[in-house]
Amino acid sequence: MQVLLTGASGFIGRQIAEALLQARHEVTCAVRDPARQADPRMRYVAADFTRDLDRAAWAPRLQSVEAVINAVGIIREQGAQTFSAIHESAPKALFAACAEAGVPLVIQISALGADEHAASRYHLSKRAADDYLASLPLHSLIVQPSLVYGPGGASARLFGMLASLPLIGLPGQGRQTIQPVHIDDAVAAVVALLQHPERRPTSGSRIALVGPQPMTLRDYLARLRAAMGMGRPLFFSVPISLVRVAASVADRLPGSLLDPETLGMLERGNTADAGAITRLLGHAPRPVEAFIAAGAAPALRARARLDWLLPIVRLTVALVWIVTGIVSLGLYPVQESYALLARVGVTGVLAPVMLYGAALLDLGFGIATLFLRGRLLRRLMWLGQIAVIAFYTLIISWRLPEFWLHPYGPLLKNLPMLAAIWLLMEMEKE
Repeated sequence: MQVLLTGASGFIGRQIAEALLQARHEVTCAVRDPARQADPRMRYVAADFTRDLDRAAWAPRLQSVEAVINAVGIIREQGAQTFSAIHESAPKALFAACAEAGVPLVIQISALGADEHAASRYHLSKRAADDYLASLPLHSLIVQPSLVYGPGGASARLFGMLASLPLIGLPGQGRQTIQPVHIDDAVAAVVALLQHPERRPTSGSRIALVGPQPMTLRDYLARLRAAMGMGRPLFFSVPISLVRVAASVADRLPGSLLDPETLGMLERGNTADAGAITRLLGHAPRPVEAFIAAGAAPALRARARLDWLLPIVRLTVALVWIVTGIVSLGLYPVQESYALLARVGVTGVLAPVMLYGAALLDLGFGIATLFLRGRLLRRLMWLGQIAVIAFYTLIISWRLPEFWLHPYGPLLKNLPMLAAIWLLMEMEKE
């Protein structure tokens, strides 16, 4: 079957594309930049959901297409990537073009919760496209995944990190209900809709892709922790009012999965009957205990711990630079700072330049450690920090060697600082 797949570069879309190829379908991926795609097993056509908002833009891409799967989605808006454009306007244009071209089957990857009780902009925009598709004169199916767990998934990484914490804070009592589904089961259900026409429900049906049973957030984290081979979790309750404040703050952080709307979706609950996915798979979807293969547990456990340990290391490195800069600007007696500079040969008008210049450099390194974006810029920052610490260490070792024998180890402490910076620089390559 000739399938047009949108959102093939996303978490779910990538898995669907691979499953379609394994099932010997011919896959054409609609992507923003076909030149950057390298899989020779698939064809690529240019498409941009922020601009292709008219059915005429989609018509040329539907020639000979027998099925369309729309897997495009965002969890947060950014620039031109808005819920209105990505979830509603562009999909409506695509679906209208499908109806006009007579495409036999259209599958929309929506979201559980995009229903009559929807309140978030995410769910409302998904529902608008779902309702429009169901009203068209073509065979359409709307699959609504719950929380999807799988390697490479942002939510899987987030919940894995939370589950690995030595002390796990729960919003309220952690009684929010969810029904996570493994990515392999969700994708297998979508492919079954193509492979087995006899299993398809009536056109316009909503199909919940969920795990075998609902559970609380607390239970989910405990089961994930056990699946990673970790000990019994220690939970504590965080007042929901504080969580809402944290969500408002996190809303301003780029890349954060937490904001007031995602928190609202979690509080609402995310569950459904597992009958539909069970019929498509021919068996019950796997439980959380089977999400992680035994052989994969050590690597996932290490990755989950690094996801909270590395930010702590980054924060401590930033604090060292910031506090050092503030102390050098005057909290430490300036005359004593000048005396130390004189012992290494810095005197006269050069002394305040070096003292305050170094203090501002330290402050700049600390702030950049917290907020600088871009892999290349951050790598240059790490290298700059290593160079400055190495320079300080060499000069002090030459002119003030007694600091190596100081009981508080002011020079020795440069060694773990260098190791921490090097660790951060290397881990950012991953």
